[in-house]
Amino acid sequence: MKTLIFNACIVNEGRKFNGYVVIDDEFIHEVGEGMPSVVAEDTTKIDAEGALLLPGVIDTHVHFREPGLTHKASIATESAAAVAGGVTSFLDMPNTAPAATTVEVVDLKKSIAAETSLANYGFFIGATNSNIDQLLAADYTSIPGVKLFMGSSTGNMLVDRREALDRLFSEFKGVIAVHAEDEATIAENREKIINQYGEDAPVAMHSQFRSREACMRSSQLAVEIARKYDSRLHILHISTADELSMLASGPLEGKRITAETCPHYLIFTAEDLNAERGYLRKCNPAIKEASDRKALAEALASDLIDVVATDHAPHLFADKQGSLFKAASGMPGVKFSLPLMLDMTLQSGALTVEQVVEKMAHNPAQLYGIDHRGFIRSGYYADLVLVAQTESKKITDADVNSHVGSADAQQLASPCDWTPYSGLHLSHRVLTTFVNGRVAFDGQYVIPANRNARALQFNAK
Repeated sequence: MKTLIFNACIVNEGRKFNGYVVIDDEFIHEVGEGMPSVVAEDTTKIDAEGALLLPGVIDTHVHFREPGLTHKASIATESAAAVAGGVTSFLDMPNTAPAATTVEVVDLKKSIAAETSLANYGFFIGATNSNIDQLLAADYTSIPGVKLFMGSSTGNMLVDRREALDRLFSEFKGVIAVHAEDEATIAENREKIINQYGEDAPVAMHSQFRSREACMRSSQLAVEIARKYDSRLHILHISTADELSMLASGPLEGKRITAETCPHYLIFTAEDLNAERGYLRKCNPAIKEASDRKALAEALASDLIDVVATDHAPHLFADKQGSLFKAASGMPGVKFSLPLMLDMTLQSGALTVEQVVEKMAHNPAQLYGIDHRGFIRSGYYADLVLVAQTESKKITDADVNSHVGSADAQQLASPCDWTPYSGLHLSHRVLTTFVNGRVAFDGQYVIPANRNARALQFNAK
């Protein structure tokens, strides 16, 4: 079956033009300007009415909580939110229960996704001080890379032995995706805060607890080791202006050290943790100052930062309550990331739509060698999203599960029914999301009957 999307403002590979895309089954058959000269009679026609047609977002940093933590979320519920937000593929992190530090657990997660995911999927394998042999033996045509925690984390995934770090960086040839926060600095900060405020210190002190010094020291160590061994290092969720000095500007191709930031570091500041419901914005690394937010936005525009991902990390609302050391860290964001980033393009001197597409689709595909995705090209999978600029609308917690209003999708409602972005306004709305050529979200509801997700394939380096 063929589908023609026409009268679309196509944004792809640095260009923006009025044109069309022909989908043939799972793949993009043709891309062109204007209208195609011939349209088969049995083709389904979609008039985009001037809406943006973008390659589907590839969110390279999510925590979908399965297996073991499904009281918070699941691959089914969070992939539904993903496609409702224009995210057609995701890479999930290993801190589940059990932790994905073995190929067997990675395979378990893939088997769950094969049955339940509405978006294409891939799963990182996690490093520990003692599993380097297994990491080196894994098949990286089906695993995007190794996740390395150089700071405290859930499970047994804090790698703090220098010999383990040296071996991983010297022998592993793929992408090492690093959560960089120095554990010793965090421990020192904790002791100081407890001495001054006790165990019930306010959440607003989070940026002093998970401080910029913790980020800087850990990132410096990661960069130092990566340069020593010419490793392929990707620094996750950059939150400080300080860390930008370690990065190089320019196209992603050819870089050995790359970096990611997240929408919440571009929107909020540490002051927002003082605001009403500020505890919902507690995450690791901590959100920093307004000067950091400004520097991160400029670094995206200048190509110092290569990727925007969400670090989507759902928790029950009750888990987010309490003091600094009690309230859970992490926030959901996968449904709102693309509209939020597109709204940033409306600000004077900010990112362009072309850059948003680069950071959220093109570069993620190139960084991890994702096969035939991330671009609107003939022969590529038809992972596409139509987005329109609309009248500004306030985000509410009720919007979190609004995409599962149909009776056949009720089981896809996320237990995490809140958003840190509640109260903000959006001027972009996802109209349609295509996953491998099928409509996964129709602008109102997700469509479980059209589930057509695939395990992502990676061009292992």
